[in-house]
Amino acid sequence: MNTGQPRPERGATSHNGPAPAPSFHEMWRDLLPIGRNAATGGYRRFAWTGADADCRAWFREQAERRGLTYELDRNGNQWAWLGDPAGDDAVVTGSHLDSVPDGGAFDGPLGVVSSFAALDELRARGARPNRPLAVVNFGDEEGARFGLACVGSRLTAGQLTVDKAHALRDADGITLPQAMERAGYDPDAIGPDPERLARIGAFVELHVEQGRALADTPHPVGVASAIWPHGRWRFDFHGEANHAGTTRIEDRRDPMLTYANTVLAARKKARLAGALATFGKVSVEPNGVNAIASLVRGWLDSRAADEETLAEVVAAVEQAAVERGKRDGVDVRITRESFTPVVEFAHGLRDELAKMLGGAPVLPTGAGHDAGILSGTVPTAMLFVRNPTGVSHSPAETAAEDDCTAGVTALADVLEGLACR
Repeated sequence: MNTGQPRPERGATSHNGPAPAPSFHEMWRDLLPIGRNAATGGYRRFAWTGADADCRAWFREQAERRGLTYELDRNGNQWAWLGDPAGDDAVVTGSHLDSVPDGGAFDGPLGVVSSFAALDELRARGARPNRPLAVVNFGDEEGARFGLACVGSRLTAGQLTVDKAHALRDADGITLPQAMERAGYDPDAIGPDPERLARIGAFVELHVEQGRALADTPHPVGVASAIWPHGRWRFDFHGEANHAGTTRIEDRRDPMLTYANTVLAARKKARLAGALATFGKVSVEPNGVNAIASLVRGWLDSRAADEETLAEVVAAVEQAAVERGKRDGVDVRITRESFTPVVEFAHGLRDELAKMLGGAPVLPTGAGHDAGILSGTVPTAMLFVRNPTGVSHSPAETAAEDDCTAGVTALADVLEGLACR
């Protein structure tokens, strides 16, 4: 596999004809070691890094070995086309290849590998699509490096402005434009791509289930009904740095106390409302063992079944933080960094997929996806492959081989039903 920097070309096509296409298992085997951390067993495939470049090279290789037309769009998303890329009413499938810190192997990659395998299955069936078909790899879906999820699809859909994208920074202070330039891409080209989206008639994303709704059922594949509204909020707790061994308890302005109380409050408020609230990332300054912190910065991820409940939970967490901050002499500042409203997948498309799959169960999810971002512009739907443990964003994330195979077959059935009718 080519492990060099990706080549930022558009409209590149293989002229050598289809080579023997790797099977699902061969693709999975080749992709599996990329970005894997030997110490944790998890993945660190962050946007615009070497691991990301290797994943992109893998994607391009899969396209070219199948004789598909390869494209790189203005936002760094990769496309592999069967049929005319400029045609209308295209059927698109795919997902993402990046990961959360020490994430699992299935979140994202299962959808991309399954998409190529589903196209192979269509060819094996002798299916004749009368609509263009494409596989897509959306960039930076997890937001692990720059703190904002679904950057590639948000830019494409016009939900992230160029100015805000250019202002994104990673933990080392590297901006998104700097990271893109170092990877060989043009950050000045990013922005909305309405012409491309207008040519898409349907987008179907296959994903490992992030939960256990299917685990105790006989169904290996389900259909998504909706995505819960969700967002990320940054809490800055400003206190006063001081010596841990000489400063009296009553003289301290310790932001760690306020932060800790806020973490507990978030858990309580979410439980009472039947929602979810998680502080999963924190940074501390000056971060010394024998120093009282001057600043604790924590990021809240919160999700709920409806937007009213979500707003109430976040407001309650904010109130708890501010009230405790007053007691501790700590200034609390809160910034909403991202928000995605409730996504109701296109009911007609959703119901059609469930019917195609013989009455597959329809279920909601609390996880965000590129399909949710595109849903305001393009008819979108999702398929979930059963996860026996329900664990995700962890090296323990898994899916059985038979269920993955069933997912490929289901996706092929859906693509055939949509593109060959």
